[in-house]
Formats: sequence, structure tokens, C-alpha cells
Amino acid sequence: MSETFAARAAALDTADELADLRKLFTLDDGVYLDGNSLGALPRHVPARVQEVLTREWGELRIRSWDESGWWTAPERIGDRIAPLVGAAAGQIVVGDSTSVNVFKAVVAASRLAPEGRDEILVDATTFPTDGYIAESAARMTGHRLVPVAPGDVPGAVGPRTAVVLLNHVDFRTGRLHDLPGLTATVHAAGGLAVWDLCHSAGALPVGLDAHGVDLAVGCTYKYLNGGPGSPAYLYVAERHQAAFDSPLPGWTSHADPFAMDPGYAPADGSVRGRVGTPDILSMLALEAALDVWDGVPVEAVRAKSLALTDFFLECVGAYAPEGVVVPVTPQAHAERGSQVSLRCEDAGITEPVMRALIARGVVGDLRRPDVLRFGFTPLYVGFADVERAARVLGEVLSEVSGRALDGVLGEV
Repeated sequence: MSETFAARAAALDTADELADLRKLFTLDDGVYLDGNSLGALPRHVPARVQEVLTREWGELRIRSWDESGWWTAPERIGDRIAPLVGAAAGQIVVGDSTSVNVFKAVVAASRLAPEGRDEILVDATTFPTDGYIAESAARMTGHRLVPVAPGDVPGAVGPRTAVVLLNHVDFRTGRLHDLPGLTATVHAAGGLAVWDLCHSAGALPVGLDAHGVDLAVGCTYKYLNGGPGSPAYLYVAERHQAAFDSPLPGWTSHADPFAMDPGYAPADGSVRGRVGTPDILSMLALEAALDVWDGVPVEAVRAKSLALTDFFLECVGAYAPEGVVVPVTPQAHAERGSQVSLRCEDAGITEPVMRALIARGVVGDLRRPDVLRFGFTPLYVGFADVERAARVLGEVLSEVSGRALDGVLGEV
């Protein structure tokens, strides 16, 4: 059986139009399936960072704000990200963390909403920080917070809905939510849609402009490979920019920042999303990392992502002992992001399984109490990686679940 899957993997890798991109990254002999938490390092980034350190900072120093383009980096890099999420130029600014940008987006959206709307709906299954931020934003604005599952949004929105904050892909299960349909539903009810793209940008087409999204946020250290803690981004649709009222009006978003005026006058365009001094070292590392996307169609990335995850699910079905793990990631392509999550029937084996996998060169991660997560970054993950990961997983599951069963029988 393993020979059959290995042969299929080899054929798929031979036909893969994105296969050559793997050599752009720093990888070892293992299988790295945790790019949905931290993307791999593009090989050329260290040299670029060294140049920033030695020449731009070391030699030019303060002159680099102008001569090296530091000051305009947040908007320039935002325009590099824009095509990857289906946005025209001038609508994305890079800076701050995802959490800070969620706060900006939710509060600003509540201020953009029509008078009399006092509810903020938040994805009940969201990544915890989004929920914390939404709760704080609701307290500050006097709005009522309503947690709701994404599938229940059509029945929950109404005349009191100001903002709906949703995740494009669920971080636990890898479920892809219906961004076009849910955005249209929110708009039909008169509210604004804010989307968190952390687990979708760089893995699949998003279509922010095409689907009329109001505001969106995302991180850059997952599928965009920007590096640990690399700055996040904020999208504000052009139609909202003139009225965008940031709850964090910093000096770099001022219309004339160097006037040092005590009165705040917001700049035009995406610059309004800025707050303080840009994090230049991490920002320019991100800018360099984005070079790997030159000439790469997001549609091709999505096609490979689905092929990889299809193949992984098939291999797991063949290699894993029956009943030990169950996929919680949807089978339907329209409902699947770029990760596969497997629920362990015995929650107690989840951590031992992942530790054993990592020790054998297959790196994924887990979400307590019982979910094993595997992220598939199409730019550098191949089909042979998928077959090996599933085969090793099957071996580990057999060993760990067997020991667990022996322990139970020993107590009888």
C-alpha cells in the first residue's frame, strides 16, 4: 500500500507547477506542516535583513526614513499584499499586531454603522483574542456583544446589527466560511462585515473588493512567511476611508505628522490606519519575504492546497488505525481551508502523538484537548511530504494508541 501512495506522490510532484518554489525556502529533511502557525524562512531574507542592519541603519541611520523608503513602507508593503487578498492598491496598511488591528476595525466599523445600531456580532468559535477584543470594543462603545456561530449569522443579524466580526477559516477545524454569502447577508441587514484573514491569506483567493468586504485584518507570519511576530495588516475599503475614524489616532496617521500639532487631523487613504512608528526591521523582512509570490497566481496555490489536503485525507484513511482519529476538517472543497484537523477519539493521546511525530521529523501542532493540526503551505509542501506525514502518523497512532489500550487492560 505504501508503495502505491509513494508512487502517486512522486507522479503528483513531477506534475506540480509550483514545485520549484520549494527551493526558495530554508527547509531541512523533515516535513513541515505548521506553516499555518509560522511560515518557513525564504532563503534570501537574511541577506536583506543584513543589508538593512549594516547599510540602512548602520550607515545611513536617520536618513533611511527618506533615502531607504522606511517612511512609506506600511503602504508600499500593503500594496504588495493587496493582490493576494483581492484588493486594489491603496486600501491596505501594514503595521501593529492582528489584535490591535482587530480593535481598530471593530471600533471604527461600529462608528461607521448607521445610527441606532448597537449590536456587535462575533464568531462564537473565533480565535480567543478576536473574542476578547470584540468584548472590550463592545464595552467601550456601549454596544451589546452577541456571540454567534458563522452558520447562524443569517438568523442573527437584524436592524440592531452594527458590525459582524468573522474568521474566514476556523483556526481549530480548518473550516472555510462563506465570505461572499455572509458579507452579503450582513449588508442586507444594514451592518458592516469585518473579516479576520489570518488562516486564509496566502492559501486561497479572498476577493475583498469583489465581495464588498468593509474591513479586514490579517497576520503575515503564517502563509505569507513574514517571520515570527511580523506586522499585521488592516484593510479599509476605499468607500469607507474618508469616514474611517480610528480609535487609535497616532502621530503617523496625522495629515501632517511632523507638524506635531496637538489637534488630530487624519491623513487621507489607508494611512489613516497607522498609529505609531513602524517596526522597520520586521517590516522590511516581511517585504523581502513577499518576493516569493512574484508571478505566483493565488488560484494555482488554491488548486494545489486542495490537492494536498485531499491526498493527505486519503492517506490518513489508509494508514491510520481505524477509529483512532476522525477528520473534523470538511471534505467539501468549498468548506475547507489549507489545513487538516484530526480529532483523537482518546484525548489523552493527543500530546504524545504530536510529540512523537515531531521527534520523527513531521512537524504539526495541536489544539487542546484533542485536535491534531496539519497546515499545508503549497509554496513549499509537496505530495511526497504528505505521504510521509500520513505514513508516520499511522505508525505513531498505532504505537501510542496501543500503549494506551495496554494501560487500560492492565488496570482491569
